[in-house]
Amino acid sequence: MASTLAAGAENATQARILRHLRDGGPLSRVELAERIGTSRTTVATEVSRLAELGLVDDIGPGVSRGGRRATLVDLAGRLRFVGVDVGATSLTVGVTDGRLQVLVQREEELDVRRGAEHVLGRALELTRKLLAEQHLTRPAGLGIGLPGPVNFHAGTPVAPPIMPGWDGYPVREVLARELGCHVLVDNDVNAMALGELHAGVARSARDFLFVKIGTGIGCGIVVDGRLYRGVDGCAGDIGHIQAEESGPACACGNSGCLEAFFGGAALARDAAAAARSGRSPELAALAAASGAPLTAADVGTAARHGDQAALALIRDGGRRVGTVLAGLVSFFNPGLVVIGGGVSGLGHLLLAEIRGVVYRRSLPLATGNLPVVLTELGDAAGIVGAARLASDALYSPD
Repeated sequence: MASTLAAGAENATQARILRHLRDGGPLSRVELAERIGTSRTTVATEVSRLAELGLVDDIGPGVSRGGRRATLVDLAGRLRFVGVDVGATSLTVGVTDGRLQVLVQREEELDVRRGAEHVLGRALELTRKLLAEQHLTRPAGLGIGLPGPVNFHAGTPVAPPIMPGWDGYPVREVLARELGCHVLVDNDVNAMALGELHAGVARSARDFLFVKIGTGIGCGIVVDGRLYRGVDGCAGDIGHIQAEESGPACACGNSGCLEAFFGGAALARDAAAAARSGRSPELAALAAASGAPLTAADVGTAARHGDQAALALIRDGGRRVGTVLAGLVSFFNPGLVVIGGGVSGLGHLLLAEIRGVVYRRSLPLATGNLPVVLTELGDAAGIVGAARLASDALYSPD
């Protein structure tokens, strides 16, 4: 890969060209000039410069528009971005092309509590292995999503409740030094929201909420096609909205938080209690058969077999999530709500409960044309979104 690649776009016109090619596919110079609203001469000059930087290529003639077929311009075929999705109990690394199509990815179990050096070290090992398979030594950029609050501008986690030892760790600095490329660090829910915006069910939405229900619960907020992070980067931290005044202790230090009632860890806790007490024969049988702690997936399995305790856990959790979302919908009036994360694997049992509460409790004007749907991208949302962060940096003049 060209040594100048990491420099990225040099001006606003180049950035717009790159983003049009990323989001719309190959275009002729004439089509680019029409879409950007500038002269063909300017576009031709900037495309030539982008080719020198190793960011675009001519790929041959397009469809005739009545005369000689124009040569199409596309993103350079060797462009590669890396997306890293760090979960509470897993690590996923993927490599994409310039248009953010995932070419290869690897996932493994990994406890985020083992600390930043261990987790990032493993992320670097997987990144280098996947890049080697692509015959590259470094990517054009890397994005990483972390399961906790992040100072986006500094590229550091800030007092993350489930990530001991990560507070203030220079994640961006460490990864950029090791790989020699742009690195962007964000909350994992924000990355997933960007993934849905780019390639998921929200790709035609301008204003939507992406709700992740996993070990933690969070919300990515997209306004007019752009991610909204808030003043300090903690917008959307709905998992720590108090669902009840008295309730289970939460990792944040408070009690009664939504996450403490229905995050993945909370659901596993309540499933184990139901199995031990005899209220759920199905969950007890699953625990005995596997010999491992129960999970949200086990609750889903038991519910599909008609287990009443499992069904009650899903309905109760969906009701609590729906109640919080109803307030957000009335406040924000989004055009779409997307539900993702590991617990969303409970599927339509959970979705139906969330939908019912949101539609009952929100204002009719806010819900009259509001789809509440499950993610289309599933586990890939975090990878695509993290890569989108990196590409936004490369395809920007800043």
